[in-house]
Amino acid sequence: MKFVSHFYVVAVPQAGQRYAMGIIMKKLNVTQKMYEAGALAIVRVETLERACEIATGCIKGGIPVMEMSFTQNNAGDIIEGLVKKYGDNLCIGAGTVLDCETARYAILKGAEFIIAPNYSPEVAKVCNRYQVPYAPGCTSVSEAVDALSMGAAFIKAFPISDFYGPKLVKIFKTPIPDMPILASGGINLDNLSIWLENGVDLCGFGGLLTKGSSDEIAENAVRIRKIIVDYRNKNN
Repeated sequence: MKFVSHFYVVAVPQAGQRYAMGIIMKKLNVTQKMYEAGALAIVRVETLERACEIATGCIKGGIPVMEMSFTQNNAGDIIEGLVKKYGDNLCIGAGTVLDCETARYAILKGAEFIIAPNYSPEVAKVCNRYQVPYAPGCTSVSEAVDALSMGAAFIKAFPISDFYGPKLVKIFKTPIPDMPILASGGINLDNLSIWLENGVDLCGFGGLLTKGSSDEIAENAVRIRKIIVDYRNKNN
């Protein structure tokens, strides 16, 4: 592999090639995991013990993706604990990441992706620097395009998805069909198929994937996964 600068052609040793490809593939692999799951749990809990109960249910039910919200002061420690306990069996990220300082801290604690209710160019730069998928909240097509240009892996349709519902996804994707959309707020078992029909790529769930026992969470996860898999098998 060779990188061309203005003045030199620099050959990268084989070990360097493997390292560079590993870094590049890191972001792609996590993004793929998130898309394949089709859903994630939006978690706001105060203890690692409860987070583990939720994680166990999500994994058992086939949705091994969790967003740990930084509305909790100990979110970083919980992420670190989940990484140690579940390893590659759980894809754990940080949510409500408003600034670059929080993003870097979350990444150091083991967050594999970053989600936010807002778009921050500074957070986008940090995520690109460390090859971590970023899903910023955007309220307009202009803001979404700016975020994609800065390397966003998904565009979080928030909070306007609560007001416009599933049709919002189609509004975004009509002019830009390849825009990857993450939606959260107002999605449930009764309307999930409608969101999918409108083109949503990833859905965030609160209560369905965070309340009740691990077994109850697993049951809900199985039902969510079935709707997603059935739709994709039928339409892809």
